[in-house]
Amino acid sequence: MPSLGATYGRGGATTAQQSLADSDAILIMGSSMAENHPVGFQWVMEARNKGATVMHVDPRFTRTSAMADIWAPIRAGSDIAFLGGIVHYILENERDFREYVLHYTNAAVVLRDDMKLPDENEGVFSGWDSQTDKYDPETWLYKGEKKKTAGGTQPGHEEASGGHAQDRGGEAGDGTPYEMDMTLQNPRCVYQVLKRHFARYTPDVVEQISGCPKDVFLKICEALVNASGPEKTAAICYAVGWTHHSTGVQIIRTAAIIQLLLGNIGRPGGGVMALRGHASIQGSTDIPTLYDILPGYLPMPFYKEDGRSLDVYCEKHTTETGLWHDFPNYFVSLMKAYYGDAATKENDWGFHLLPKLTGDHSHLGFTLDMMEGQVEGMFIMGENPGVGSPNARVQRKALSKLKWLVVRDLVEIESASFWYDSPEVERGELKPEENATEVFLFPAASHVEKEGSFTNTQRLLQFHEKAIEPPEDCRSETNFVFHLGKRLKEMAAQDANPIHEPLRAMTWDYPVEGKHEEPVVDVIMREINGYTTADRKLIGDFNNLKADGSTASGAWIYCGMYPEEGRNLPRAKEAHDFLGHGWGFAWPKDIRIIYNRASARPDGSPWSEKKALIWWDAAQKKWTGHDKPDFGPTTAPDYKPAKDAKGVDGLAGDKPFTLHPDGMGWLWVSSGLKDGPLPTHYEPLESTSKNSLYPKHESNPAAEKKIRSYNDYAYLRDERFPFVLTTYRMTEHHTAGGMSRSLPHLAELQPAMFCEISPELAAQRDIEHGQFATIMSPRGIIEARVLVTNRMHPMKVEGKIVHQVGLPYHWGSKGITTGDSANDLLAISEEPNVRIMETKALVCNIFPGRRPRGKEALAMLKDLMRETA
Repeated sequence: MPSLGATYGRGGATTAQQSLADSDAILIMGSSMAENHPVGFQWVMEARNKGATVMHVDPRFTRTSAMADIWAPIRAGSDIAFLGGIVHYILENERDFREYVLHYTNAAVVLRDDMKLPDENEGVFSGWDSQTDKYDPETWLYKGEKKKTAGGTQPGHEEASGGHAQDRGGEAGDGTPYEMDMTLQNPRCVYQVLKRHFARYTPDVVEQISGCPKDVFLKICEALVNASGPEKTAAICYAVGWTHHSTGVQIIRTAAIIQLLLGNIGRPGGGVMALRGHASIQGSTDIPTLYDILPGYLPMPFYKEDGRSLDVYCEKHTTETGLWHDFPNYFVSLMKAYYGDAATKENDWGFHLLPKLTGDHSHLGFTLDMMEGQVEGMFIMGENPGVGSPNARVQRKALSKLKWLVVRDLVEIESASFWYDSPEVERGELKPEENATEVFLFPAASHVEKEGSFTNTQRLLQFHEKAIEPPEDCRSETNFVFHLGKRLKEMAAQDANPIHEPLRAMTWDYPVEGKHEEPVVDVIMREINGYTTADRKLIGDFNNLKADGSTASGAWIYCGMYPEEGRNLPRAKEAHDFLGHGWGFAWPKDIRIIYNRASARPDGSPWSEKKALIWWDAAQKKWTGHDKPDFGPTTAPDYKPAKDAKGVDGLAGDKPFTLHPDGMGWLWVSSGLKDGPLPTHYEPLESTSKNSLYPKHESNPAAEKKIRSYNDYAYLRDERFPFVLTTYRMTEHHTAGGMSRSLPHLAELQPAMFCEISPELAAQRDIEHGQFATIMSPRGIIEARVLVTNRMHPMKVEGKIVHQVGLPYHWGSKGITTGDSANDLLAISEEPNVRIMETKALVCNIFPGRRPRGKEALAMLKDLMRETA
């Protein structure tokens, strides 16, 4: 997430799950960790058994709540108000870890005089352009700092800024002298600005907006601050319950600020744990499958901006100091891995061969393009948008507008059968005999039928071996993509059209084995690790990558998983310490707790023996301890860089955050985020409550609603939809259900689609436990069995009672257990930084009985959505 990247420098979890066992307090919010990350939850339980306070904040009382010492109920979508209240509590009561904050964060940096906070500017920060609905972040820069330009562009204002590619943060402190006030008294210093910004988030306001009782909220504040300091640390764990919001990045930013103020980053038992639900969800951003980044969080160039030339591209993304000073080394090595001999100094290392972005090519963006007939074909691998994506009705209808569709999965999923078996066919919206999409369904190998690697929650690469051969025509993704690539390259070799030049140039020469000519995964992983191009000798440290064409690496952050010939660290399975060293490989450099220079005092000694992680050994003149240093191993604590020092040599010995050009953790983010330098409470895009803090901007002004006739929204406090809707995952089923609803034992454990409501809401709507209810939103209508439970609490918000409806999203029309899809109710929307949808806080209505069918259902849908066609 760019929230962690902008705050600390990297977007991955800052710590190892094993380190949670050493926490003195753990706040779990935006996740039901016990249900969705049960293996990692064992260390939470270990910490609790040793005396740690476990807290869970969630709209529902879940299995995680049952295992927590404190459960705090909140209204879905009020997370920033709740977390902002914690920031207010820390600052108002001066409970921050002051020595840590002074030395390791930008709290003392003085900001420009023309910067305005939302309280001073009608609910938005300075730089807001109401014509373009975008921010120009120039006023967010440090005082005296010059704008960083590259070929006439400005940081943050153009499309190429922000997003996953900015997990590295912005350009603040890039070699320009800036003013600091170590007394923290200057009213324009970050510390005082932070204090003013969060002054409104009092315990009373937290209760008013979130519905959480003030006494419960204060218990959580006290538990966190009492578990932080030289002798203690607290951790925060989150998952998609935070990311799936129109303010998702800023929610996580608030947590990141809390952990800096309390001195919990880089220390055992501290950190922010970004919980990843799938086996390789972290790997999908590292390598990646996201449209706007290249491997290792290198930004994908935009055609009109940084994509004009290699010089412009590198100038924009290279910093004078810190690890991103070596940006050209990482990028050129990637080009050599992609294009081999076709990438030369004379042709700018093949920069012209690399595709350039022209707009929103995210999944949600191209779904709308599909609906509007602008996409001809699509591959679906490891995903099921017909059930698992927002506004699933639109997802399925969009598939019907393709010429061809390739689906690879273990079973026939809804995204393959939409044309003959879907709610749209039942309602007459789609007719099988008229569907023009040619669907190719390919059987895929399961995880036990292929080898490769996973990258999981704590940035951990683990190799997995093939247990059995896949049956019949089932093939691995590696096999499918490799042989498809071979055929495309053969086609391109016979066609001189310049459009095929990138395909012709691409390296694609992996050896194969077995009767199905399976690519040798070990060779692919070696290419990802990196090697010298002259002799293909493995490179064990990304600091050895060069921009002169002598090295190749498919992902610079993975460099070191093969430290030498004969050693494949992801295969390692012998953990030998409390952080898990010896089990897999954690990027970067097998460091388990990143930013760990902050685990020591500025002079290099541990904050305390109890919380010692790494420390400076004056006799040996190097850093030593229980982890590998995420810092120059021989950089002394009192090192002061020369004026002309570059890269990490340009950072002082007491600056732990080496991916930031000033080496500090950023409480204030001056560029790199598209919706503000600090988090601000905005209501969800649909809400039953008003925004009492900023009434002129009820929801995130930078978020994109993508309003269409088929993707409509409720009015503000629309009486047709008086209840809050939130969706969630379960332990028994996996995501869209393709892997679980077809298994008898899992189908038996959770046999039917259901909704959770409180007894009070059930009485109000005359809905009976165990019977059917119909749930509606402005986009869809579904039915579900009713679970009436005290786990759902009515909440008093802004002086009125608010009810919430909870829906799991695992069901569809295929499998042993079938049911309507909760995602039929959700909107296609895009958070401004990462273009993720809002699934955790919308609005709905609920009535007893089953939903209508056929033409009656279609007429009701059109009335709900005010469709014109």
